[in-house]
Amino acid sequence: MPKYYIWTIGCQMNKAESQRVADYLELLGYQATLALQKADLVLLNTCVVRQSAEAKVIGTLGYLKGIKNSKPDLSILVTGCFVDSDVKQLQKSFPHVNLFFKPSDYVGLLNWAEKQGISVPGYKMSLPLTKRVTVSAFVPIIQGCNNFCSYCIVPYRRGREKSRPVDEIVCEVGELLRYGAREATLLGQNVNSYGHDLPTQPDLSDLLTELNNINGLARIRFLTNHPKDMSQQLIQAVASLDKVCKHISLPLQSGDNHVLKAMRRGYTVEQYRRLVGSIRNCIPEVALSTDVIAGFPGESEEQFVRTLAVLEEGRFDTVHVAAYSPRLGTIASREYEDTVPPELKKERLNRVEALQANIADEINSRLIGKEVEVLIEGKKGGKWYGRTRSNKLVFFESGSNCLGQLIDVTITKASPWALQGEIPIDDNRLEESKR
Repeated sequence: MPKYYIWTIGCQMNKAESQRVADYLELLGYQATLALQKADLVLLNTCVVRQSAEAKVIGTLGYLKGIKNSKPDLSILVTGCFVDSDVKQLQKSFPHVNLFFKPSDYVGLLNWAEKQGISVPGYKMSLPLTKRVTVSAFVPIIQGCNNFCSYCIVPYRRGREKSRPVDEIVCEVGELLRYGAREATLLGQNVNSYGHDLPTQPDLSDLLTELNNINGLARIRFLTNHPKDMSQQLIQAVASLDKVCKHISLPLQSGDNHVLKAMRRGYTVEQYRRLVGSIRNCIPEVALSTDVIAGFPGESEEQFVRTLAVLEEGRFDTVHVAAYSPRLGTIASREYEDTVPPELKKERLNRVEALQANIADEINSRLIGKEVEVLIEGKKGGKWYGRTRSNKLVFFESGSNCLGQLIDVTITKASPWALQGEIPIDDNRLEESKR
């Protein structure tokens, strides 16, 4: 039986799409391998959201070329955001690649397989096709983005927004539960836009309500949000639906109005602050995470300090920070000169990380001595690990098989990045009642 190897670079959406491609490859008769050198087919799922990611993709393609030189029959398939509209140019630049196909273009993948003489049986495009499902499963609900933030390449690579029907998503989640999933994380470049393009125009709160009624589903998460599209109806849904985790990702990007306008984010700092206040008033126990870009073109020290002030005030559980990286074809790359030196971007990035480490340490330390519910996702270094409803990573020891269980863990130690805990010696009493 021929073997395949999947190499994924990038976000949760890429991981979900790699899983789906793996399903189709197994449908076509391939078997997974963890050894790249043993593979007959390699799928590279790519990211170009930052220059460093694109450089990694190009470096990986060069590495795969070396393998193919010694193994000419190796098939190399490339998908993800590296695949733009000019596929012919990509084929010219990387002739050792057998197929470039756009994200979620599974028909293109299957058409390629047919041309190779591979039999393509009947299938359902929307459902998982194999039983390789993790405890926490990613479920794409909307592809593409209509926002065109000035720094972002994603709308140009993934196209306009296209939502999946509610019944299709509900059906997929049901199938994932049959194969062992306990939690569904709904994915989209902007999940708040979900449903606007469907005939009945359901929104994300409607979808969450439908999923909340599925027996056996323990938890629901969703990301990524856009502050300008975050509705009070959605906030109320998160507050009232028991299976929806009280964790919201709310990217800030900058704490300065001039920079936000240049980024084309569509909101002001004042509007963002009011939104955070509204969420905390409605969901007092909410855990908030955010994203920040350091060193956007023209960002002054004063403007950057305003960003630090918003982070200090907001007391976010997690902050993801990245240095600005110009992306060819974006509005920012055309209209703004990349004026902030790399070393200054790095210095600002470090200041954000230092501030957030102190805030996260303070927040997490409050959990010491408290009991938290953890969904167990796996084992590493002799310890089980999983996440709380507020998305905190927790490690603990147990001699039992805890995979997929909801376990109450008492926190004994905290750091900015993770928690350590313990469970009673009689840990076999675990959570049948929680299923």
